[in-house]
Amino acid sequence: MRSDVSVQGSEKALRRDAAENRQRLLDAAATVFSARGLDVGVDEIARVAGVGIGTLYRRFPTKDALISELVRQVLEDFVALAEEALSAPDGEGLEQVLYGSGAILASHRGCLSRMWNDDETEVLKHQFRQILVDLLAQAKRHGRIREDATVADLELILWSLRGVVATTRGVTDTGWRRILAVMIAGLRPGAETLDAPPMNAEHVAHIKELLQTR
Repeated sequence: MRSDVSVQGSEKALRRDAAENRQRLLDAAATVFSARGLDVGVDEIARVAGVGIGTLYRRFPTKDALISELVRQVLEDFVALAEEALSAPDGEGLEQVLYGSGAILASHRGCLSRMWNDDETEVLKHQFRQILVDLLAQAKRHGRIREDATVADLELILWSLRGVVATTRGVTDTGWRRILAVMIAGLRPGAETLDAPPMNAEHVAHIKELLQTR
């Protein structure tokens, strides 16, 4: 008769194996989707992960569930990046987040179309936006960013960056850095006066609605 200790050890090993298989599937999905887009079949993801298709379906009953979990993990990375940037010196955290966000987008090109329009991740997106508010205030206090810059400007920069990353897939992995540098240059206090007002909350909300249909 097996001891309770042996049973508990076996259960822990099974849970550990299940968690490792789940993460392998998510890592494989990120790689495959980035290379070939979201239309690729889940059998290819299972092959790259080194597990059977049955294991994939036990972890993720549908392809959409797999994509949603991948998007959730990516947005958790965004929030963690932003939280870490809050402690950056001299108001440098905002630029740290912008470049870090670009790197995250570039490494998850395949799921960009779902990045900002997945209803299951609204809380994470709200957390990220609230930290952007703080980072923008820090950057302004240290004279790194022009006073008339808004969070809406930053959101549009990130959405624009998403487009650059998506359209340069297969051409360059780093072209987005040049475009982001140009955008940040325009945010500097010494840049020319802007003759167009920033978008308001209604504009941003409407853009989000449009993104959900694409």
